[in-house]
Amino acid sequence: MNAFGIVFRGALVFDGSGAAPVTGDVALEGERIAAVEAAGVIAPCANEIDARGLALAPGFIDAHTHDDRIVLDKPAMLPKISQGVTTVVVGNCGISLAPVTFSADPPAPMNLLGGCEAYQFPNFAAYAEALRRVTPAVNVAALIGHSALRLATMMDISRKASPAQVEQMCRHADEAMAHGATGFSTGLFYPTNMAADEDEVSTVAARFARHGGIYATHMRNEFDKVLDSIDETVRTAAAAAIPVVVSHHKCAGPANWGRTRETLPRLEDAARRHPVNLDVYPYAAGSTNLRADLVSGDYPIRISWSKPHPEMAGRELSSIAAEWNCDLHEAARRLDPAGAIYFQMDEDDVRRVMGSPIAMIGSDGLPHDVHPHPRLWGTFPRVIGHYARELRLFSMETAIHKMTGLPARVFGLKDRGHVTAGAFADLVLFDPRAIIDRATYDSPLQPSAGIERVYVNGQLSFARDRGVVARSGRLVGGKN
Repeated sequence: MNAFGIVFRGALVFDGSGAAPVTGDVALEGERIAAVEAAGVIAPCANEIDARGLALAPGFIDAHTHDDRIVLDKPAMLPKISQGVTTVVVGNCGISLAPVTFSADPPAPMNLLGGCEAYQFPNFAAYAEALRRVTPAVNVAALIGHSALRLATMMDISRKASPAQVEQMCRHADEAMAHGATGFSTGLFYPTNMAADEDEVSTVAARFARHGGIYATHMRNEFDKVLDSIDETVRTAAAAAIPVVVSHHKCAGPANWGRTRETLPRLEDAARRHPVNLDVYPYAAGSTNLRADLVSGDYPIRISWSKPHPEMAGRELSSIAAEWNCDLHEAARRLDPAGAIYFQMDEDDVRRVMGSPIAMIGSDGLPHDVHPHPRLWGTFPRVIGHYARELRLFSMETAIHKMTGLPARVFGLKDRGHVTAGAFADLVLFDPRAIIDRATYDSPLQPSAGIERVYVNGQLSFARDRGVVARSGRLVGGKN
């Protein structure tokens, strides 16, 4: 017998690089992978797992989440770990819990993370300490949101920040990066962030860049002016000398369907001169607050939550308007504050974006919604089972690379995202013939099929027949 803690025998090993899988054995010792060898080479071990017929891959990295609060309130993280996700990137779209607090209900879109009671962290160190105390089941890489920075430093967010306010934001950036944050995000589409111009964004982003951070952006416009927004994004990132991720890239609204034929070449060309990536979820509907400017009869809209009318969660807005004998905008006004799922994308565009070599997979799930978008529970098995295995949009090894090795490199997650000796043992064991999403728009709270076991930092954390069995996640990225 050797000293290895666990040996997987005869697995189909996807190493996360995009290379074709090979059948072999993988040994773990403590938190790390100790050896990856051809089948039968590793000596017998007291704890062996027969993985014949199963695939072993790096744990999936969710490149775009709003899990900032749920990792603290429900640290078992069942919606994610049941998909094989072992790391979540939080703080996207300019929305983060730190460094801002509220004495009343936070403004949209900050309320996507909860009410004022959710915002307990005047600095990032306090958030990092809360994660350490709780120990979530998944690792957390954290971005600092520009809306959070603006609300923490400005009385009037309807205008550009002054030089003194920008400097205050930069000091928050220094503090956050010193305590393990990964980078910066903006949500220029949202009222809390849209008054910031390129100069404000690039100045703050440059301070994160000084510490080795990354910049992720929900661009100013994903509709008619999507190309202008891409150009702004690339200029801003270049001025700040910071790698950039375009969040949940899409061409929204029927008038823009098909325009990924224009946007993707522009993004991919920019990526030849500057580090540019994007994330994408595998659905033709998005979800955020219910907003008057997004209410339209051009596409279906489903309510995901409503504070004054919680009974309407899961209902179509058109059906509610008919029941109330009013138009869509009046129904939306009565439901607000609320959240919605907008069926505003074209499936062919979604497939083109997913197929881009610079595309990573991110769920963009909203865990606090009463009736959430199914992407919260189904994103990663859907990419592998539906788009790779069933539709053959790309190979299974390419799909896995988009959710492991690629985001690990983009977000600077050292020793993660690969099955190789010395890497952290974040692993998912799954059935490549059975893996598939089961969450739907009608029944979104459904775990996926085909995930057998999930390991986080070398510890068995989820098993198909037992659920969540341990929590061993930690803050990763940045200085971690």
